Amino acid sequence: MRIFLKAVLLAIALAAAGGAWALATEISFYYPIAVGGPVARGISRLVEDFEREHPGIKVRPIYTGTYKDSIAKALTAHRSGKPPDLAVLFAVDIFTLIDAEAIVPFDELVDPSAGKSWLESFYPALMSNSRAAGKTWGIPFQRSTILLYWNKQMFREAGLDPERPPQTWAQMAQFAQKLTLRDADGRVTRWGVEIPSSGFPYWLFQGLVTTNGATLMNAAGTQTYFDRPPVVEALQYWVDLSRRQGVHPPGVVEWGTTPAQFLDGKAAMIWTTSGNLADLREKARFDLGVAALPANRQSGSPTGGGNFYVFRKSPPAQRQAALTFIQWMVAPERTARWGIDSGYIAVSPRAWDTAAMKEHLAAFPQAAVARDQLGHAAAELSTHENQRVTRALNTGLAAALSGAKTPQQALQDAQAEAMRILLPYQR
Repeated sequence: MRIFLKAVLLAIALAAAGGAWALATEISFYYPIAVGGPVARGISRLVEDFEREHPGIKVRPIYTGTYKDSIAKALTAHRSGKPPDLAVLFAVDIFTLIDAEAIVPFDELVDPSAGKSWLESFYPALMSNSRAAGKTWGIPFQRSTILLYWNKQMFREAGLDPERPPQTWAQMAQFAQKLTLRDADGRVTRWGVEIPSSGFPYWLFQGLVTTNGATLMNAAGTQTYFDRPPVVEALQYWVDLSRRQGVHPPGVVEWGTTPAQFLDGKAAMIWTTSGNLADLREKARFDLGVAALPANRQSGSPTGGGNFYVFRKSPPAQRQAALTFIQWMVAPERTARWGIDSGYIAVSPRAWDTAAMKEHLAAFPQAAVARDQLGHAAAELSTHENQRVTRALNTGLAAALSGAKTPQQALQDAQAEAMRILLPYQR
């Protein structure tokens, strides 16, 4: 009889637990990475921690591949009437998502009083690609800037101060001359500097444009300035590094392999995202230097990376659950830990005041470089029809870097195509 009662009580407990789980609000979460790997495991651990603290909400991560794949899948799902409840997508996708009426502004989701202070708690530079038309459409999560990384051992061998990276464009070219090595036949065995021109060429180019005191677009996303003199000058400098000075690889430099080239000793300096900082620090078998981009007319970098978005066709209960999850994910202690583990910028000043971040900075002060760049950062290129506009610019960059067109002609052609695309948005 006692065994029977225990069985009945166990069945009741299991039924109650199952009923509670069944009543939980489930939200689907698109995240831009392939299935598996350390980042996916990190997201899964965060989801598990959140669900323990919020038993009434179940989060279902869906790993959607690259950012490019993810926006395509999110818009397809939106048009089919079954979008995700929330997603991490490129910050620059903001106009694309607004034009598709796919997302809801956070101003409509947060509490009118307490919510406003939360929306103001993030670094202003990160909000430049998060706000449009007076509303907040995205919340920063894995955001970045472009950094200069250098091999201090190679600096020493070249007679350069290993603690002093180039501060200007002219210095970077001069340092790269000393750092480039050639064999007896004149073949390059080590490049002085590499700036990737695949994957996100417009973004790396914007690092040159920003440090030359120029911008590529207006805040409304309706105009581009690709053919303005300081922009042309920036592209001419990039082209000259390879075609005139011979310190940078000719043609296309692959985004994905640039860090590996650096780690393998085939490049002395590289430009890449701060999101690669943790990985480079872990894998480098040499003393790693990390610095802000060299300036010409000013310091600076474009911001980059992804925001959280909430989808308009998501039911009200799911929207609120998504907001709860997002607020939990970007809380100071979690964004600090995410920044420490990944190299992405912890997105609020309060995150940098946490004990974990202070301990990290004491051991690795280079982690603060990307944050400190935010004081001079520019919004990443973002317009209406953004994928088509950036494709026009990327095509122009490729033509100039390959020698098919002069920088002037390449950017004039890109500007003409961009403005043709944006003509319907002129008001």
